[in-house]
Amino acid sequence: MLRQVSRMDKVAAPQMKRLIALQEGVLESFALVPEEYGLLLSDDLSTVLDEVEMSAVLARRRAALRAHLGSVDRRVVQGRIRELQEEVAALEEGSALRASFEAALEGRRGELAATDAVPAAIGTINAQLEGIEGLLGNLRGELLALDPGLSPYALESGLVAIKDRVSYFRRGLDEATRSLEAGLPEEAPVR
Repeated sequence: MLRQVSRMDKVAAPQMKRLIALQEGVLESFALVPEEYGLLLSDDLSTVLDEVEMSAVLARRRAALRAHLGSVDRRVVQGRIRELQEEVAALEEGSALRASFEAALEGRRGELAATDAVPAAIGTINAQLEGIEGLLGNLRGELLALDPGLSPYALESGLVAIKDRVSYFRRGLDEATRSLEAGLPEEAPVR
């Protein structure tokens, strides 16, 4: 899926290529870990690889948000809001026509609010993708450093560090996802 996003979104292509290379490097490093330690890390590695695949979805979502942001002319929407406010003010209180214009006005305000939330959502996605890149780079190094010739304490310490890093990463990603979901109004396109 990363390769597909790389082909479809030229802005994201360099980052997707880095993620592909890092993912392959982590898998290669994991293959070098002694089997008994690999078993202890397999669930963590699976979690990380699932998140890497999720990065393709994030990149596609970021592209959709950028496209949406590029398609909205704030001045036009703000001008339409002013026009609708004038229309509402000119209509009789309680009329059906006024209610229709008020609903349209609220819709336009919602459109503007959704557009205002998009840059923050893009920033959150960028942070998530950078976090995935950082984790993969660190994880590869830590996996390569797991030498069966190390003392049992050093080896155990390395395994614990890897598990802690994955756990910390997962919590951060969950928090960023909640933030992203909470920050976008319902009207915003999030594909």
